[in-house]
Amino acid sequence: MIVAGVNATDAERIRVLFVEDEFFIREWIAQSLSEQGFAVDSVTNAVDALLRIRAPIDVLLTDINLPGGMDGTALARRARELQPNLAVIYASARAATLQQEARVPGSVLLPKPYEPAVVGRLVAAAARAAAVAVPA
Repeated sequence: MIVAGVNATDAERIRVLFVEDEFFIREWIAQSLSEQGFAVDSVTNAVDALLRIRAPIDVLLTDINLPGGMDGTALARRARELQPNLAVIYASARAATLQQEARVPGSVLLPKPYEPAVVGRLVAAAARAAAVAVPA
């Protein structure tokens, strides 16, 4: 079955941790990804995200600007220490301002605003790419 361009049977195996502090965006995208067949866990900040990363996940989809003492770039670096093959997608209205050296290798930028179907395709592609990547 294909849902919004994503093979639902492949999506069911993809575990996504979605970090977004804006309530409506978090609920909308998390629900959409779930409807596309992804296993989605969503949190509002980096501290809660780090607690969830202790369990296996395939894709970290994080806003860059997060409340608290850790932003999305620092979260991604720490997450990669815990799970070296983790696919990372940064989402932000200011994605263009994120310098290459601030990003973890192989990460993807998703400019806001975005459509849920696009997010689903990007999450699936990032997970597939991370699964076949050769560890450094």
